[in-house]
Amino acid sequence: MVLTIAAALFVFGLLVLVHEFGHFITAKMTGMRVDEFAIGFGPKLISTKRGETVYSIRAVPLGGFNDIAGMDPLNNDAGPRGYCEKPVLSRMIVILAGSAMNFVLPVLLFFGIFFFSGVATPSTEPVIGTVIEGKAADIAGIKAGDRIISVNGTEVANWTTFVETIRNDTEGQPLNIVYEREGQVNETALQPTYEKESKRFMIGVQSMAVIKEVGFVEAMQLSLQRTVEIVEMMLEALVEIFRSPTEADLAGPIGIAQMAGRVAETGFIPLLNFAALLSLNLGIINLLPVPALDGGYFVTLALEAVRGKPLGPKALIYAQRVGVVLLLILMIFATKNDIVRVFFS
Repeated sequence: MVLTIAAALFVFGLLVLVHEFGHFITAKMTGMRVDEFAIGFGPKLISTKRGETVYSIRAVPLGGFNDIAGMDPLNNDAGPRGYCEKPVLSRMIVILAGSAMNFVLPVLLFFGIFFFSGVATPSTEPVIGTVIEGKAADIAGIKAGDRIISVNGTEVANWTTFVETIRNDTEGQPLNIVYEREGQVNETALQPTYEKESKRFMIGVQSMAVIKEVGFVEAMQLSLQRTVEIVEMMLEALVEIFRSPTEADLAGPIGIAQMAGRVAETGFIPLLNFAALLSLNLGIINLLPVPALDGGYFVTLALEAVRGKPLGPKALIYAQRVGVVLLLILMIFATKNDIVRVFFS
């Protein structure tokens, strides 16, 4: 539980900090007055004022905000430094900067992983690389470095055979595994558990990895390549969600926190990978043309640029209400999935 909470706070905090920093720094660069830069919502836990801006950490770590003067044209006390008084292009830059930073962060995280830890390629040898604490293999006494000899009497020649044998032989029934450790042959039985996220029975192990060291340029190329590949996959998944919304397995804050805890059990590098994936997901979702999201604000600015004048206050209020309702529905649906996943699966 402690690890789950710590991992969730790290991931949520990092993503919110980067996203809100994008809005903050571009607002400052375009001459807007920022009254507060906050991580979290609710009561202030820590706050300090530097210049004209209050920097604060608040009690609920599920978001953050920048209090930019003049966001409401009817209450602009910053004069020409108010958001509403700036050119449309400046406002567009500020609105898009948050999501842009969510795309920059994964590139930096992947670069750091590749440059400092190398590129990990799964080994083909049937040797255990990682055993997840509390899972079936760990309970059965299997450890990292064990070489798998057979599963239910079927000889295992490589890692692919090991995985396929488990999938073919596992219908929730116990598995008899023979393995070698430090020259001695051992035997154990274990009970696989069904993982709803992957929709299959698993025993909680990962293969060994062959590490290849890479230089600065190659690490940057690989990080960009990885980011683009993930974005493409996420966009394809998003299209499928819109096609079949009732089949979408969305996760809310509880589910994400739970996943962060599970990933953290396998190490800090996997947690950084998870943060990178979540950052890309946040960036894509925020760019959707839904009122109350950055993409929705951008659409209203684009309409203002075309019309030559901003939308009326009533139109903006109605649009924001629609956006808030849509987000509430989405949050309720995701929270329902979290509750079912945590308490009834």
